[in-house]
Amino acid sequence: MAPPAQQYEREAIFMAQAGQRTPQGRYQLSQLDFLESEAIFVMREVAAEFERPVLLFSGGKDSIVMLRLAEKAFWPAPIPFPVMHVDTGHNFPEVMEFRDRRVAEAGVRLVVASVQEQIDAGKVTETTGRWASRNRLQTAALLEAVEEHGFTAAFGGARRDEEKARAKERMFSFRDEFGQWDPKNQRPELWNTFNTRINQGEHIRVFPLSNWTELDVWGYIARERLELPSIYFSHERRVFERDGILLADNAFVTRDDDEELFEATVRYRTVGDMTCTGAVRSAAVALDEVMAEIAATRITERGQTRADDRTSEAAMEDRKREGYF
Repeated sequence: MAPPAQQYEREAIFMAQAGQRTPQGRYQLSQLDFLESEAIFVMREVAAEFERPVLLFSGGKDSIVMLRLAEKAFWPAPIPFPVMHVDTGHNFPEVMEFRDRRVAEAGVRLVVASVQEQIDAGKVTETTGRWASRNRLQTAALLEAVEEHGFTAAFGGARRDEEKARAKERMFSFRDEFGQWDPKNQRPELWNTFNTRINQGEHIRVFPLSNWTELDVWGYIARERLELPSIYFSHERRVFERDGILLADNAFVTRDDDEELFEATVRYRTVGDMTCTGAVRSAAVALDEVMAEIAATRITERGQTRADDRTSEAAMEDRKREGYF
């Protein structure tokens, strides 16, 4: 149990955010109220403790929620840090259009860390083969951008329910001077008290949505009436099937002779590189229909649609050790 002073402080923060009382005069928080308050508390803590934070923003649903939380956390002042997108160059056009428009609306500075520039400069080598993807190459671009801009904390939209390696990671995730994460050497987090000490060259990854589920994210999107890229809802798309995943027809993937194109009614549960992000068959065109599908499924979004997580049992953990999101 938390020390009384800290417990009262946390309750005061959560109550002030929710601003609701029961008929008996006691504050009562819904699940979304609690999660929102916790995330806003974390964002304000980072802004107070770190000199140069940055928010990772891809235009996907989780980063859209993160940007909304940042707006709420510092309103009516502007968001006090830039946003950064690690761009593989193989992104969905609908998402890139949305990214630029949403960033302009929020009035924040966009930093783009380009994987293509890393390849052109000979700093990384593009992989080849059946499941070739630039996803892993994002690590080098991210770490170089963190060093170049002197970012001391980077907000990410990862959630513990996404993948088992992410379930291991703390909300404040320490990264050494090489950007590496050590799952066996993580800092304790007691009563929402975080160790923010870092040395020169080190930084912290911060995950305010750690305790959210995919359904929580969609519930918050519905409550806040947040706009999303169109690919999150059902639409017709030319796809082909590879190892049980429906991949969009695109210029970045070479199909095998037996991988025939066909039209399908699909949507995306998660947004990433077009070469490894699969669609799911769906007729859901509205938020309530999407939420009903998610409530019924027993497969995580990454487990169902991300080919880069299937290369090995520890694929995500291996990438995170190297400095991945």
